[in-house]
Amino acid sequence: MQDYIFNILQGSVMTLEVALGSLLVAVVLGLLGAVAKLSPNRLLSFVATGYSTVIRGIPDLVLMLLIFYGGQIGLNHVLEAFGYEEYVEINPFVAGVLTIGFIYGAYMTETFRGAIIAIPKGQMEAGYAFGMSKPRVFFRITVPQMIRFALPGFTNNWLVLIKATALVSILGLPDMTMLAKQAASAARSLTPMAPMLFFLFTGGIYLVFTTISLVALKQLDRKFSMGVRRGEF
Repeated sequence: MQDYIFNILQGSVMTLEVALGSLLVAVVLGLLGAVAKLSPNRLLSFVATGYSTVIRGIPDLVLMLLIFYGGQIGLNHVLEAFGYEEYVEINPFVAGVLTIGFIYGAYMTETFRGAIIAIPKGQMEAGYAFGMSKPRVFFRITVPQMIRFALPGFTNNWLVLIKATALVSILGLPDMTMLAKQAASAARSLTPMAPMLFFLFTGGIYLVFTTISLVALKQLDRKFSMGVRRGEF
């Protein structure tokens, strides 16, 4: 039993790596998507709106299977058209990170868009009046203020993203969910309670991750809310 527990703990490291890698991809796509949706360019706005609408409307599991297997087939068809005959398999870790990041980039797009809209336009206009370029205004004025407005939605997205990493087990990646299922099957003969114990242990690790995240993000929210009077409800 101890060996199985140790393997699940090792898988939790993989789970955390997938979650952090996916978060990075999601934040980048979210920022790009938010800027595109607010852009006066109709084509960029249309593409970003379509991305956030379609991705948020399809179950994560379906998207995971579609992007992983469909993307792999599409990539090999393209390579075959250019004369490359060997079959290329996408690394499950890379596929998991990119797929989850792509999915939650749509949610981050809406989170960041709402946060940017909440910033008074006069802040950006003042930056332009001082001769600052658009990128400089965005990173020096918009982003620091956007963080405070985005943190509540960002927190929710991050917590859901952590739980969604369990989906990478269907790609054959040895995360803690996959290792827990393997341990449950192997130890079933030892005790009928084995599956429940292993899955409870795995759920407890997810709970530890989310609890630590909540505490850290709450402290971050306090930091960015210093000097800001909150409304009373």
